[in-house]
Amino acid sequence: MKKVLVIGSNSFSGSDFVDFLLEKGCYEVKGISRSPEKSELFLPYKKRKSKNFSFAQIDLNHDLVQLEKLLDAFIPDYIVNFAAQSEVAPSWDHPDQWFLTNAVAITRLANLLKNKKYLKKYVHISSPEVYGTCEGNLFENAPMNPTTPYAASKAAGDFSLFTFYKNFDFPLVMIRATNVYGAHQQLFKIIPRSILYIKNNRTIELHGGGEAIKSYIQIRDVSRGEWHAMEEGKPGEIYHLSPDQGIQVKEVVRMICNQMNVPFESATKTVAERLGQDKAYTIDSSKARKQFGWKPQISLTEGIDNTCRWVNENYLEILKFPSHYVHKA
Repeated sequence: MKKVLVIGSNSFSGSDFVDFLLEKGCYEVKGISRSPEKSELFLPYKKRKSKNFSFAQIDLNHDLVQLEKLLDAFIPDYIVNFAAQSEVAPSWDHPDQWFLTNAVAITRLANLLKNKKYLKKYVHISSPEVYGTCEGNLFENAPMNPTTPYAASKAAGDFSLFTFYKNFDFPLVMIRATNVYGAHQQLFKIIPRSILYIKNNRTIELHGGGEAIKSYIQIRDVSRGEWHAMEEGKPGEIYHLSPDQGIQVKEVVRMICNQMNVPFESATKTVAERLGQDKAYTIDSSKARKQFGWKPQISLTEGIDNTCRWVNENYLEILKFPSHYVHKA
């Protein structure tokens, strides 16, 4: 069986990717994250109780010696790295912490990995936030123009990784996917949060009136694309994963309101726009579609229905967790 190390396996995207690999049945997967494993409410792979998965608690900022021992014992064919400080708004409060994780720790990791001859592919999960506002369909060679500490830290990490590719033949493949969503997502994200607020008779706040355009893509479609990149991606290449078109945030919330039979106007209110909010994220994913034969298969309507179902089926358990972002340094 091929061996895959998934860094950030506790994250929404990382946990779904682990679940996707275990569903394939031909991978031995080891997950690492800085926090202990969450419950199966947020980690779908735990329901499988697979013998092909194991977990270790390791913090990239502090535990590189422990990580190297694990690597040399496990000898992974592939590493897929989801680990990041990933929230935009809180990055203004602690920008140094975002750079430590998203740029400094990533550089230390690449320096550790650059001479590991057993490593066939290192897949790094970046973000289209590095481009700033994406008006028109941006391609993978678009210049980076970050507008928040989060985006700047991700751009710095990306630049650093490519120096290792250029000078050491480091087998880097990079993914930039648009706005992921789905069941098991963090409760403070706009889709699950809107569902919960409606169920709890709370008003949904739309920053800037929800005018910003996002490109929502169901998490399993993204995991499929990341798997293709892991198996078929060319070192030194960036691959975009995105839906066919963007949609205003307020229209997504309107779809949720319609699904839950509540009036959009009474369920929402407009508040001030977030600092550094980019107007649009619409990026071109034709490279992945052409090279991998990949394309999104789950419509936004179907994905929202599935997320509503997950919230409804697990509502009492979900109420035990905060629906707002909780920062961890």
